Amino acid sequence: MKIPKVLQALPLFFVFALPVAAQGLADLEEINQTRLDYNQQGMLILGTWAVVNLIFGALASFRTSGQIQAFHQMNAYWNVVNLGIAAYGFWQATQVAALNFWEVLDAQQQIEKVLLANSALDFGYIALGLYLIERGRRTEKDKWLGFGKSIVLQGAFLLLFDAILYGFQQQLGVELVELRKSLVVLVEK
Repeated sequence: MKIPKVLQALPLFFVFALPVAAQGLADLEEINQTRLDYNQQGMLILGTWAVVNLIFGALASFRTSGQIQAFHQMNAYWNVVNLGIAAYGFWQATQVAALNFWEVLDAQQQIEKVLLANSALDFGYIALGLYLIERGRRTEKDKWLGFGKSIVLQGAFLLLFDAILYGFQQQLGVELVELRKSLVVLVEK
């Protein structure tokens, strides 16, 4: 009885392909965990920024007046939102589920899109701050000047934050695509 070549090759599949596939799954889990770790660390940084700005802004706004008071007030107001975003983002990054490749890829692409959209918003914040500064100068309103300077500062911080986090996440996306290529090559062999 002659055994078909496909069946003859089957033991080789188990000897060579399954360990590589298992390694691919380990790599996938590592990439996913790294993505979550980056998100958690990012939210801790954002949360720390928010708490420092809230405390310092609140205290300084009671001890100052005019433009400086408005600056500190806006820092405190702005970072109430940042703190909420950081808390929700951290919680979300701790909700780990067993994901397959396509779910990890989708989650990776989603965080990259969010960070790019946030970066566009950050430019908008900076532009709004510059507008308020100009308006404050024209109307001689210290409040607009202080608010504008605060919004420029907050927008610049967020732009830097989002750009750095995007860089880390985008590199993970590249690793994920490379992992997919290695898994496709494995399946084709």
